[in-house]
Amino acid sequence: MLLNGDCPESLKKEERAAEPPRENGLDEAEPGDETTGQEVIVIQDTGFSVKILAPGIEPFSLQVSPQEMVQEIHQVLMDREDTCHRTCFSLHLDGNMLDHFSELRSVEGLQEGSVLRVVEEPYTVREARIHVRHVRDLLKSLDPSDAFNGVDCNSLSFLSVFTDGDLGDSGKRKKGLEMDPIDCTPPEYILPGSRERPLCPLQPQNRDWKPLQCLKVLTMSGWNPPPGNRKMHGDLMYLFVITAEDRQVSITASTRGFYLNQSTAYHFNPKPASPRFLSHSLVELLNQISPTFKKNFAVLQKKRVQRHPFERIATPFQVYSWTAPQAEHAMDCVRAEDAYTSRLGYEEHIPGQTRDWNEELQTTRELPRKNLPERLLRERAIFKVHSDFTAAATRGAMAVIDGNVMAINPSEETKMQMFIWNNIFFSLGFDVRDHYKDFGGDVAAYVAPTNDLNGVRTYNAVDVEGLYTLGTVVVDYRGYRVTAQSIIPGILERDQEQSVIYGSIDFGKTVVSHPRYLELLERTSRPLKILRHRVLNDRDEEVELCSSVECKGIIGNDGRHYILDLLRTFPPDLNFLPVPGEELPEECTRAGFPRAHRHKLCCLRQELVDAFVEHRYLLFMKLAALQLMQQKAGKLENPTSLENGGPPSSESKPEDPPGPEAEREEEEGSSASGLAKVKELAETIAGVRPPSGSDPRSREVIRNACKAVGSISSTAFDIRFNPDIFSPGVRFPESCQDEVRDQKQLLKDAAAFLLSCQIPGLVKDCTEHAVLPMDGATLAEVMRQRGINMRYLGKVLDLVLRSPARDQLDHIYKIGIGELITRSAKHIFKTYLQGVELSGLSAAISHFLNCFLSSYPNPVAHLPADELVSKKRNKRRKNRPPGSADNTAWAVMTPQELWKNICQEAKNYFDFSLECESVDQAVETYGLQKITLLREISLKTGIQILLKEYSFDSRHKPAFTEEDVLNIFPVVKHVNPKASDAFHFFQSGQAKVQQGFLKEGCELINEALNLFNNVYGAMHVEICACLRLLARLHYIMGDYTEALSNQQKAVLMSERVMGIEHPNTIQEYMHLALYCFASSQLSTALSLLYRARYLMLLVFGEDHPEMALLDNNIGLVLHGVMEYDLSLRFLENALAVSTKYHGPKALKVALSHHLVARVYESKAEFRSALQHEKEGYTIYKTQLGEDHEKTKESSEYLKCLTQQAVALQRTMNEIYRNGSSANIPPLKFTAPSMASVLEQLNVINGILFIPLSQKDLENLKAEVARRHQLQEASRNRDRAEEPMATEPEPAGDPDDVGSQPQAAKDPSSPSLQG
Repeated sequence: MLLNGDCPESLKKEERAAEPPRENGLDEAEPGDETTGQEVIVIQDTGFSVKILAPGIEPFSLQVSPQEMVQEIHQVLMDREDTCHRTCFSLHLDGNMLDHFSELRSVEGLQEGSVLRVVEEPYTVREARIHVRHVRDLLKSLDPSDAFNGVDCNSLSFLSVFTDGDLGDSGKRKKGLEMDPIDCTPPEYILPGSRERPLCPLQPQNRDWKPLQCLKVLTMSGWNPPPGNRKMHGDLMYLFVITAEDRQVSITASTRGFYLNQSTAYHFNPKPASPRFLSHSLVELLNQISPTFKKNFAVLQKKRVQRHPFERIATPFQVYSWTAPQAEHAMDCVRAEDAYTSRLGYEEHIPGQTRDWNEELQTTRELPRKNLPERLLRERAIFKVHSDFTAAATRGAMAVIDGNVMAINPSEETKMQMFIWNNIFFSLGFDVRDHYKDFGGDVAAYVAPTNDLNGVRTYNAVDVEGLYTLGTVVVDYRGYRVTAQSIIPGILERDQEQSVIYGSIDFGKTVVSHPRYLELLERTSRPLKILRHRVLNDRDEEVELCSSVECKGIIGNDGRHYILDLLRTFPPDLNFLPVPGEELPEECTRAGFPRAHRHKLCCLRQELVDAFVEHRYLLFMKLAALQLMQQKAGKLENPTSLENGGPPSSESKPEDPPGPEAEREEEEGSSASGLAKVKELAETIAGVRPPSGSDPRSREVIRNACKAVGSISSTAFDIRFNPDIFSPGVRFPESCQDEVRDQKQLLKDAAAFLLSCQIPGLVKDCTEHAVLPMDGATLAEVMRQRGINMRYLGKVLDLVLRSPARDQLDHIYKIGIGELITRSAKHIFKTYLQGVELSGLSAAISHFLNCFLSSYPNPVAHLPADELVSKKRNKRRKNRPPGSADNTAWAVMTPQELWKNICQEAKNYFDFSLECESVDQAVETYGLQKITLLREISLKTGIQILLKEYSFDSRHKPAFTEEDVLNIFPVVKHVNPKASDAFHFFQSGQAKVQQGFLKEGCELINEALNLFNNVYGAMHVEICACLRLLARLHYIMGDYTEALSNQQKAVLMSERVMGIEHPNTIQEYMHLALYCFASSQLSTALSLLYRARYLMLLVFGEDHPEMALLDNNIGLVLHGVMEYDLSLRFLENALAVSTKYHGPKALKVALSHHLVARVYESKAEFRSALQHEKEGYTIYKTQLGEDHEKTKESSEYLKCLTQQAVALQRTMNEIYRNGSSANIPPLKFTAPSMASVLEQLNVINGILFIPLSQKDLENLKAEVARRHQLQEASRNRDRAEEPMATEPEPAGDPDDVGSQPQAAKDPSSPSLQG
């Protein structure tokens, strides 16, 4: 709350993330407590420098660290400007060659000042290919086409366009404090009130992109591979080059290097041509034969190394861009080769061998994890293999749908086919062999993979030794859903019936169990809240399970215990599962539940289960406290007997009272004595207590409380769910009927809890602006963090509509309606695409977009047959894409029909009635923007469109043509492995910052950053959050240069990893602008703020609470550079927005009035200034009272304004009386000082102040402590008034539940205002 709006948010993220291992007794002690001191040193072994001697250049020294591999020095040399053209070399120390994969610390004799020689090695075919690929990468290093095409983990970044290169020292040189006249007028479309939303500025043209042409063509020659006799002369392959001077040459790559040969396009002559020049590097050879190449290549490399490393490092997972400019398609040998060889066995270290994904995934899990260095190594390996597996699975899934992979069962119909490619198994999301007949057929088969993925993610997070899950990736591409899984060794050779030794292959008719599986799954039951239970099999025998029946256990040929089909890891959602004869609680029936859903696999989210259990825990504590107090009241005559419970409970204290609980009690209990009792109780419960010790009365209390909250144990609080309740086909033994009845009740309560607590809680948080979603993805994120599935979106919107604060929720309503429309459209688009054959794809997609977004009343689809007429139509082609008929049904869709279907889908799926029959009506009724709808549908379906201005509203021609659809990308869901230790450091760092210990917090967060880098590499969402916090801390401590440098990295990373217009990126831009202003880089600050405003307009529009903050920032900076009229436009817009979203009496509004008044004062329009300041004064007076410092400040300012106004009036009167000869004292108009503007900027951005001395820091700590007490006090007040609170966390709203990997994806929800 204090300095960093994001703190509490991420803190909570941590807390939950840290929980499962803590509950799960077999995990080691919490990392991050004992390990902090001694082990971190291990990682940060002190570096040393070595001298590098490379042929042809001056020796240079290089800083290395002992745990780097020799290979990493290779990478550095291949990246350096003067050695980048070498790839095939080895490093020698004192004449001995160093092994590629050995760590530097294991190299004998390597120390400070050692000399490493670069020795050129002979080429092999593989090395020659690597060399050519590397040269091509160097030539294309500034070319963004890989990022636009979504290849090789490249992605876009535009920050450098707005900062003119690096922000560091260059900024100071350019602008001292003297004010250069800068042009501050933004483009028209950025000004408040502008209605146009252009698309082109989203991806401004970067001047480095028009790359200097070094060569016209570099490609493989048609003479490859060399014939046998040339092979024996050492020829490896032939290249064909056209230089910039139009000279065509043929080049031989031989074991000794590269030279020109005498071949031409039609005549093969491998003899060397003149000049007879043999070069070990292709670049040196090209330098010889082409002067243009020599000149341009040097310039290109200079530019390449000047770019910020974060602009060129690969991201861990591919990010796709939904727009791209028109690109010329140039010849590219490497790209062509990649497309045809599918690069199998070539991208790998082990040549000629595909990777055994399953072995890699499981081996990394088996790595030791006893201490910090081991855990780091293990997590790094897990993360790396996961990101590689995800990339390979995505490529494979696309190949399968595009029809480039042969099925393993080719004789079956296309829907039922399965595929194996690159050691990955692919299946399609269709109901094969009526497997899901009882659950909703194809619809169920479509959602099962994502449910299964959530299960895999959860079991991976619990991380039980000896229990293995499959690598799983779910890919949606061209309307199909493909599941990619790693392959259990031996599973393909045997029948499924024989291999499954635990669980059921027919949804519970035949069930088997296995003691080893029970033992392994028992360890997950506590963190996952799964109840061990018994079911009946087909022979009416009882079988014990510790998971749902569909969860199958298979022992692979490698002896590992695998579990798969985890689609029902979490309990069913009864609101969407009508069961005959079962009544739901009143909260549910009132909301119109249960509703039949399209499939019967609806389950509650893990976040909901956790929140529900936490809620029950609070209830449990309350009941116990209440009973104790009643006992106490009833037994005043004999007080000593009650104290019997004392000693044992205090003895059991060291037994580990569960962490978060201790904090929760403080908010509970209606009186002090009750509170103490609850504490004691918690300890008694937490400790494993000898039964004799406790007083029977308090045991009775616990038993009653347990019964009341539905705990499965009567001596301690323990809530678990049986995932098989209400599963069709599962039968329970007679002896368990009571347990089953209780479980059914528990599920009904959980369904009611979602409606009565979670959804209202979400709406309350939105009303108070505790969360600020800005687009569909961030809204979905905020819902999921609270355990609310997207199918409840209609209910959330209903509640928003009925809310008394409906106006303050306007932004949520708009985002929600947009999300509802685009999700419904996505459902329709999916089936629509399945009927389109490849040749009609761009025509079909542009037609769909026209029907969805264009005002043109009757768009006509162009059938692919228009272009080419084929003579013979082959009647039945064998290898069609799955499920497609050669049909053109898609071509007859009309806008009216599509919108009718969208409204129907919204009603059926989300139970929400949309009032619109066309896109224009939707835009009119709900205040949406077409450009926003286009962005949302493109992101959801993977469409990439041409970057240009679309005339959506033209009634004369459709908005899209088929040339506007550039590509369709896959939408990929995968597991996100976590860096746990880094998380703990980050968390403790935030806690320290919360307590006001900035320095210590800063050190811990720096440490977290190190560990994150160790696990994730340089690019990751969580590193982004880390950098942002570091920047903020440095800023508060007055170190602007550090703040700038860290925040610049945060912006670049957010653009690269989350997307250039992701809400998180917008907020990072705003922070960076503030730090730029503080470092007197005013024009940069303005252009960054304008960029942020443009992005926000595109993503949402103007009417958003966050826009008020942004416009206040812009207005203040403009005031600082004396652009008063422009400044007022932004500040007055901010005032209007603040008034709407915070209510006219809010303190934010008072501040807004004050900012406007200051600008009027600068313009000497004192009447307007006074009017605004009076408004502000009234708000302060009513909200804070007469004596508050704010009220006093405001009243002082009013006096000052009045004096100025009086002086001005006097002067004017003087002029009127005496005419122009009057003797006028000069008026004092003050331009605001930079310091005062900065001070206001800090206030609106929620930064308290910038401490300068130790004394200030002490005061800050005291202030924090005071605030904390105040919060506690007010919270206890609230608790007393509110019998069923749902937010047990100490940090505000129960936001982030760490189990969901998305949670990390989006740190953008928290507000930035302090």
